[in-house]
Amino acid sequence: MLNKESILSFFKEKTIRPLGFREIVSTMRLSHSERRALKRLLREMVKDGQIVITRKGLYGPSEGMNLVTGYFDAHRDGYGFVIYEKPGERDIFIPSRWTLGAMDNDRVMSRIENWHKREGRIIRILERANSRITGILDVTKSACYVRPRNKAFTFDLYIAPKDRGGARHGDTIVAEIISYPKDNRPPSGKVIKILKRPEDPRSELEAIIEEFNLPQRFQKNVHDDAKRLYQKMVHETKLKRRDLRNLPTVTIDGEHAKDFDDAISIKLFEHGYRLWVHIADVGFYVGWDSAIDKEARKRGTSIYFPDKVIPMLPKELSEDLCSLKPKVEKLAFTVEMDFDRDGKRLTAKFYPSMIKSDERMTYTSVRKILIDQDTHERRRYDYLLQDFELMNELSNILRSRRLKRGSLDFDLPEPEVLLDLQGRPEAIIKAERNMAHIIIEEFMIAANEAVAEHLQSMGFPCLYRIHEEPDPMKLDEIMKFIKPLVKLRKKSLKPADFSKLLVEIKGTPGEEIINYMVLRSLKQARYSPINVGHFGLASKCYAHFTSPIRRYPDLVVHRILRKALLKRQVSNKESKELEGLLHTIAFHSIRMERRADEAEKKVVDAMRVWFMKDKVGKEYEGRVISVTPYGLKIRLKDFYVEGLIHVSYMTDDFYQYNERTLSLIGRNKGRVFNLGKEVKVRIDKVDMEEREIICGLC
Repeated sequence: MLNKESILSFFKEKTIRPLGFREIVSTMRLSHSERRALKRLLREMVKDGQIVITRKGLYGPSEGMNLVTGYFDAHRDGYGFVIYEKPGERDIFIPSRWTLGAMDNDRVMSRIENWHKREGRIIRILERANSRITGILDVTKSACYVRPRNKAFTFDLYIAPKDRGGARHGDTIVAEIISYPKDNRPPSGKVIKILKRPEDPRSELEAIIEEFNLPQRFQKNVHDDAKRLYQKMVHETKLKRRDLRNLPTVTIDGEHAKDFDDAISIKLFEHGYRLWVHIADVGFYVGWDSAIDKEARKRGTSIYFPDKVIPMLPKELSEDLCSLKPKVEKLAFTVEMDFDRDGKRLTAKFYPSMIKSDERMTYTSVRKILIDQDTHERRRYDYLLQDFELMNELSNILRSRRLKRGSLDFDLPEPEVLLDLQGRPEAIIKAERNMAHIIIEEFMIAANEAVAEHLQSMGFPCLYRIHEEPDPMKLDEIMKFIKPLVKLRKKSLKPADFSKLLVEIKGTPGEEIINYMVLRSLKQARYSPINVGHFGLASKCYAHFTSPIRRYPDLVVHRILRKALLKRQVSNKESKELEGLLHTIAFHSIRMERRADEAEKKVVDAMRVWFMKDKVGKEYEGRVISVTPYGLKIRLKDFYVEGLIHVSYMTDDFYQYNERTLSLIGRNKGRVFNLGKEVKVRIDKVDMEEREIICGLC
């Protein structure tokens, strides 16, 4: 049968060189109708980067011609890296002169020029990731340009006089890209919106939403479809749904959460523990390629800001129909797992269920019950106390077992922005992570592993959550930095040593710094239909299943599991088609996840500068958390806020950067600034445009 898979197999098995169209037809012995199909398929495969057409019109597989496809991770200095779509391969370094005008997150094809250095050049841009840019309009006598707010965009955007749309010098604008950078020619665009200068934190948030082109509203047909789902009856499902409404069940989430993806139940048996993880059955309501599904796939993920959520699903589903609200009968997909006393999973069952959550618990409330032994809180939930104690017990066992097998435990602090009634930041603190968070983390990891292993054992394609081992070269680099901070017995660092290293530095002054260093040396976790395991969790098989309300890959895995329960095996044709679809979904989901992460980070940065805006001139105690040749990054003790001290503002001496010790050293006075050093700083400037806090030494 002629399809993309058979064409790739033909090139890999039957050819040793690129072939012309007629040679392919002749060798494959195709009919007249198959010739037309071949032409269409080759065109699609060239566009996707699977097949390459040479200047002489010959076709060949990209892998056989030292060509790789992936997405371009751009650096603000012009160079970048091509991140392989195929897992298990090292990234390709692309010098600035060989980027071919690729922009951040573009899907590209690159050719490896130097295998030893893993250096290459981009030869084709397969898909552009950005169609709009937000930036500052710069009008000169000779030309008009947009300076992008996103520093990963290393090109200014040329704006013709007729395309200015009434914008003036210094305006913050949104521009649509008309032509992309090529052959040292800058990209061009036209102004489509002039943004008002933010007058308060809320308008700053709206500006960031515009900057990242985030969708704020659902189209009418999506809302209409969501409203019709209220009429969908439980008996329409083909799978028998198990009644768990009498099983004691709780949700545990943050204080302000409205979308409850998961609920848990637990009981003690002779063999050990039985844990039920109930996940909102979004797949029952949202079918493939429905209006809601297409919009959810496009968005990829929900995005969370301090006082606002941009949901993946319309509120009718995310906050009502699918949300596992207390005292209400809800449809769920349950993972039932038995563990022995040592935390070893004995069995796992998967089935659609009907549940009724008894309580909507918060992390704070569970902490009061388990850690603080709060009398009032324990009396209020007295009928669930034994369950909470069992959850605490099992999660500690699972966590200990996971860390023992080599899972990485990054206890990195995260900022939490507290807003007043007007939406202004009144405090920025270190977010709490207590035992209640660990309970949910461990139980969700256990459920995700169980689902992934089950699908793999049945031979069903799956959208895995993978995390590859770090690049050996990066390990050598990080070793140079860690040695001065901590006494290590080993002269070299291997991936298997990471877990022990994080345990060794627990509680030391350099703990947070080393955690960040190790984290930066790792590749980013991503989605793929090819399973290579999850290095960070030390898991051989892992998938995202537990958050289908807010992550599209989880919804996809739900659908695959449902199909696996209905149909014990999948045909080769179905498997190939599904794998192709999963490949496309994986690539898009990674993009959307990274866009969401970057937008959430920008909002926190914005809240920090609004919070510090009226504190210019004040002095604070702080600690050095980063040292570069350009200066120091300081975190204040009073607030979870970071400021910059540029080396040019360190005027008491001439400072030189020591790469080996990660420090700035005064040439004359010998004053040393290294990681973890406590300093006193003065807030010299709050740059609202760049969202930076500039400090000076006291």
